[in-house]
Amino acid sequence: MHKDGKIFEALDTVDTMKKQRIEPNLVTYNILVDVHCKEGKVSKAEDIVDTMIKHSIEPNVVTYSALINSHCLQNRMDKARKVFRSMIKKGCAPDISSYNIMINGYCKAKRIDEAMELFHEISQKGPIADTVTYNTLMQGMCQLGRISSACELLRKMIAFGQVPNVMTCSILLNGLCKSDKLEKALELFQAMRNSKLELDIVCYNILIDGLCKAGHIEVGKELFHKISLNGLKPDVYTYSIMINGFCKEGLQDEAYQLFRSMGDNNRLLDSFCYNVMIQGFLQNNYTSKATQVLKEMVRKGFPADIRTATLF
Repeated sequence: MHKDGKIFEALDTVDTMKKQRIEPNLVTYNILVDVHCKEGKVSKAEDIVDTMIKHSIEPNVVTYSALINSHCLQNRMDKARKVFRSMIKKGCAPDISSYNIMINGYCKAKRIDEAMELFHEISQKGPIADTVTYNTLMQGMCQLGRISSACELLRKMIAFGQVPNVMTCSILLNGLCKSDKLEKALELFQAMRNSKLELDIVCYNILIDGLCKAGHIEVGKELFHKISLNGLKPDVYTYSIMINGFCKEGLQDEAYQLFRSMGDNNRLLDSFCYNVMIQGFLQNNYTSKATQVLKEMVRKGFPADIRTATLF
């Protein structure tokens, strides 16, 4: 459907209702507001809200949240805040979803202090901060390099009875690894495992990647071998991370052996894996091996990426 198709369809439905002398209700108007907001036509959505009010239909939290989210998506945080405050002023109490939308908007705009102001406001206004609230703030903090603040927030999260999930773990692991705090990343990983949280392959990939990039290939390899013991299967990214790690340390034979094991185990060797292997060979001056793998890759219909092409 054309991007305006849903809007025309919704407006057509309203016109039909009016012709049949059926007045649109709050749900109908909310659908219209939501459709316009999702298409980025927030000014039109605001016109619909004005129409609602003229017909004595008061917007509710769903209406306001749609408007706020649309402004946040377009990085118009001052306008989003204006709608948010207007909502409260008119006696419509924001729920935790409304707060989360605003907090996410501020975090995406790198305005973490304003996001934290709203977080502190939550405890005073009534809604209970949920896992989404904490994860969003931790993500924002990690992106700004405020790892200590993110770890402190994790402690608060647990103290207030919110249970960290896999997303919490992956956000913090990523932040710790990127800040070269690998010891803390390993501690967090073990603590999460001890808490019986079922970690997914993404968590393993983040930690193994951090270890390999820091030159701790043996620790990364040990963790790689534990994946299957913990009921998970390495994915294409896990293999690529390990292959790249081996190549970085000059361990071409181990890299190539792992690369070949993907095919032996009926795992799909994709373009990304081929490019990683070829680049590893070339960076260590194994030109003939790189050429051999390149020919195989082309034969299977996979393209070489720009970095691979420029290395030849």
